[in-house]
Amino acid sequence: MSRRKGIMSDRLKEEIAKDMGIYDTVQKEGWGGIKSRDAGNMVKRAIEMAEENSKNKA
Repeated sequence: MSRRKGIMSDRLKEEIAKDMGIYDTVQKEGWGGIKSRDAGNMVKRAIEMAEENSKNKA
């Protein structure tokens, strides 16, 4: 089974993980080591950041 390419850049994911305090887990266990709740919160934060960015451009 092939893996899809993620939409978020690795840099953005790392930035959000650092802000959330889960980057240590990512470094030790990889992205598969984070909890589903944390992954969902990362997506939620990325959406919030995108919305803020689009408001600033308008």
